[in-house]
Amino acid sequence: MTSQERITVHNLADLKNTSDDAIPNYLNSLKFKQDHRLVDTRLALGYGAFAIAAACFLWDYKLGFENTKWYTAAAVALYSIINGALTIWITFVEKGTVYQGTAPDGTKISVSTSTKKNEPTYYVVVDITPKIGGGSRKIEFARSFTEWFDVQGHFVALPFQVMLATTVPVIAKADPKRAAAAVPATPAASSDFLNVDAQTLDALAAAETTGAESNATGSVGKKSKRRKA
Repeated sequence: MTSQERITVHNLADLKNTSDDAIPNYLNSLKFKQDHRLVDTRLALGYGAFAIAAACFLWDYKLGFENTKWYTAAAVALYSIINGALTIWITFVEKGTVYQGTAPDGTKISVSTSTKKNEPTYYVVVDITPKIGGGSRKIEFARSFTEWFDVQGHFVALPFQVMLATTVPVIAKADPKRAAAAVPATPAASSDFLNVDAQTLDALAAAETTGAESNATGSVGKKSKRRKA
């Protein structure tokens, strides 16, 4: 399935953000239960800082600076503390985490991603913690964005999902169909496939369908002639 939304293929942030957004969508469709605590904490800190800034503006506008300067000083200090806490949270706690959740079998999973400057590579780290027994396991891998984005900037979901299912066992268990998907014979063949636009892909699919129908009709005709003979 090809996304109708297009992004700039030379924008590394867009490539990463689009790929990051696809991970929760895919895992949640497999009945994974997402844990929103990291996101909720970040939002609470962010909205808290915004609320303080808005209140500071409001009382300064209504009462004047001289009457509220001590409140403003306290608000600025509190805003700085909350904003600092938000920065620490994103940098040292989240650390690029885009998904935390629990698989249908109870296994906990955490997915974090990153990129490097001027390098179109998607770096993924998956931490897996079994429900019963055994220690946590870390899986690290890196793949090129060209594997699931075509030249026009469309996100192609199938190769992205196959990449995750064939690399992470707990995802493979939840989606055996993707895990068993055939891998292209050569990287060049896969690259050529993604280097065409969505309309061309649709045309190729239609041509294959028409060709199959023509072959089927020809086969029936030959069988009929043989029977008459």
